[in-house]
Amino acid sequence: MNVRARPFIPAALAVLIGCTAFTSVQADEVQVAVAANFTAPIQAIASDFEKDTGHKLIAAYGATGQFYTQIKNGAPFEVFLAADDTTPERLEKEGDTVPGSRFTYAIGTLALWSAKEGYIDGTDKALLANQYTHLSIANPKAAPYGLAATQVLAKLDLTDKVKNKIVEGQNITQAYQFVSTGNAELGFVALSQIYKNGKVSDGSAWIVPEAMHDPIRQDAVILKKGENNPAAKALADYLKGPKATAIIKSYGYHL
Repeated sequence: MNVRARPFIPAALAVLIGCTAFTSVQADEVQVAVAANFTAPIQAIASDFEKDTGHKLIAAYGATGQFYTQIKNGAPFEVFLAADDTTPERLEKEGDTVPGSRFTYAIGTLALWSAKEGYIDGTDKALLANQYTHLSIANPKAAPYGLAATQVLAKLDLTDKVKNKIVEGQNITQAYQFVSTGNAELGFVALSQIYKNGKVSDGSAWIVPEAMHDPIRQDAVILKKGENNPAAKALADYLKGPKATAIIKSYGYHL
C-alpha cells in the first residue's frame, strides 16, 4: 500500500496559513445597486464598512426604475438600495429577494435648488414667479424624486404653466447636473446632493415640505443573488448601525 507522506509544516507557519485562509473566507465583495441620490452617503459609508468588516462594497449608481429592469434581466446585483419602497416591494412579491430582508434605510427630502446664490430665498417664490427658462427634474417614470417633483408642481398649479420649460434628467444626478452647469436656472434635486454639515453647501434652495408630495421612503433589500454572500447580509446590518445612520442623517435624510 502506498502512503503519501504529508509535508512538515512548522507550527508558526501553520497558524499563519490558517489565519490567512480564515481571512479570505470571511472577506467578500458585495455588488450593490444604489439609487443616484444616495451616491455621496454610500461612498462615505463604504469606507467605514470595509474597515469595520473587511468586506468590499462595489456600487453602481442610477435610477431606481432602470435598476428594476436590470435586476429582472439578470444583472449581478446582490443588494439594492432604492429611492422608493414600492420597487423593492415589487421585487419581493416577484420572488427576486431574500424573504424578510427589506427595510427602510432612509427617508429622502426633496429640494428646489439653484446654483446661484440668492436666486431662491428659501421659499417657493422663485418657482411661482415663473421667470426662468428651464426647470430641471428627474424622469418621474424612473426616479422617485422626479415623481415627487411633479406632485409639487401639481399642488402649486404649475404643471401646465411650466411644462415647456422642463428639462428631464434620466436620474436625479443628471437633474442636478443640469442646474450645476447652468443649463437650467433651477431644478428639483435630492437634499442630500446639496447638503453638508447641517446646511445647504452651495447656491440657494427651498427645502420642500414633506406634505407637498408622497413620502420618499427608501428601502433596501438583499436580492436573491446575494442570498449566500455574507457581505450582503453584513451590509444590510451595517446600514442599520450607528455609524451608517449618523452619516445618513448628516446628508439631510430622516430615519
